[in-house]
Amino acid sequence: MKVFITGASSGIGEALVLEYARRYQNSGTVIGIVARRSEHLQNIQSKLHNIYNIQCAIYPLDVRDSSALSIAAADFIQHYGAPNIVIACAGVSRGTLTEHAEDIAAFQAVMDINVMGLVHTFQPFIEAMRIAAKQGERAQLVGIGSVAGIRGLPGAGAYSASKAAAISYLESLRVEMAAYNIAVTTIAPGYIRTPMTDINHYKMPFLMDANVAAAKFVNAIEHKRRFVVIPWQMGWLARFMRFVPPILWDFVMKKAPHKKRLDWDWL
Repeated sequence: MKVFITGASSGIGEALVLEYARRYQNSGTVIGIVARRSEHLQNIQSKLHNIYNIQCAIYPLDVRDSSALSIAAADFIQHYGAPNIVIACAGVSRGTLTEHAEDIAAFQAVMDINVMGLVHTFQPFIEAMRIAAKQGERAQLVGIGSVAGIRGLPGAGAYSASKAAAISYLESLRVEMAAYNIAVTTIAPGYIRTPMTDINHYKMPFLMDANVAAAKFVNAIEHKRRFVVIPWQMGWLARFMRFVPPILWDFVMKKAPHKKRLDWDWL
C-alpha cells in the first residue's frame, strides 16, 4: 500500500496517517506526508518508523505552491511508484465578514488552500495513477469537504464557499476519473475535535475525536464510497439542511453562533 496525505502534521491529517500506520504496520506500506511544519513531519516520521515499522517520506511545503507539490509527487513516484491513495486533507478555517476590507486576504487564502490545494495535490499524480490503474493497481483520490459546504453558515462565508466548491469539484473529478478507473471519494465531516475546532466558542453537535473520525474515514475510503458525511448523525442533519427553504434557513441562522473573525487555524 502506498498512501500520500497532505495536511498531515495535525488534526484529521495526522490522525489519518496514524490510522493507516496502525492498520498496515509491518506490511511494507509507504506513507508520504505533506505539511508546512517540518519539525512535526519529522516527529511523525520517527513515530511511524519506530512504532509501526512503516516507511514514511516527508515533504514540508504549502499546498498553495503547485510547483512544490509537483516536485514532491515526482519524488514520491520515482522512489515508490504511483500511490494507491492520495488524500487531500490540508485545510484552513477563519471567521470572515465581507463588509471588512481586511478580510479579503482571508477569503483568498481560504479559497486557495481549501480548493486549489485539492487541484495542486491531485494533478501531478493522475498520469502515474492512470497507468497503474490500467495495470490493475488500486488508484483512488480522496478530498475532504465539510458539512459547512452544504449550506452557507454566518460568519463563515469563506469556509462555507470553499467547501461547497470542493464538494462540486470532487463530484466533477469523480466522473472524469471514472474513465481511468481511478475512484474519487468525497468525505464531508461534521465537527471533529482538532485545533481547528478547539477555538470555537459554541456548542458543536455530534463532536467526534479525531482518531475515531480517522478510522471511519479510512473505512469509507476502503469501501470506495463516493460521498459520505461523518458522523452519520450529521449526515441526517445534512440531508435536512439541503431542503430547508431559504426563508426558514435565514430565520434560524440569524441568531446562530459563529466563529469570530480573528479565529484562524490550519489542519
